[in-house]
Amino acid sequence: MYLRHEGYRIDVARTGDEGLSRARQHSPDLVILDLMLPGKNGLEVCNALRVESKTPIIMLTARSTEDDKLLGLETGADDYVTKPFSPRELVARVRAVLRRAEPVHEERLTAGDLTLDRETREVIVRGESVVVTAAEFRLLETLMRTPGRVFTRDELVEGGLDRTVDVHIKNLRRKIEVDRANPTRIVTVFGTGYKFVP
Repeated sequence: MYLRHEGYRIDVARTGDEGLSRARQHSPDLVILDLMLPGKNGLEVCNALRVESKTPIIMLTARSTEDDKLLGLETGADDYVTKPFSPRELVARVRAVLRRAEPVHEERLTAGDLTLDRETREVIVRGESVVVTAAEFRLLETLMRTPGRVFTRDELVEGGLDRTVDVHIKNLRRKIEVDRANPTRIVTVFGTGYKFVP
């Protein structure tokens, strides 16, 4: 409630596994992570996130010993807040961590002769700008941000696309592939979904 009041958009997960999945799907600017979670605990989630991204992490815990704090920070947390805490203090720490953080996403994603420019919302193929829809841009950005990772159709739908994912993929291939009949950039993983091959 306090973070929303300050203008932040919030997504809540109730378990470690759900939190890790949502963080991978939505690439948040910051993660507030409870140490005591069902399934994967906070340290396991923190460790997994730190391997994959530089997303800032604030760890929340009821444990206040120095060893617990050090363990959380050594696992990769950027800050550590012990319960009970003031919501206003947490908001202040969120602001401070975000100020210190480097940009989470690069403005330009490049793979060979394909470039996606997040600032100008432009896709460039072999030196030429190609016209893409907002949905196609969002889809390509999602795939290019984590090359090699297989996204299911449901994950791509949850990322803000409607059920026409396959149509968007087909249109993107027509615009960015050398041979759209034999795509080498956006590859179908049969029975699962799609992945981007740099």
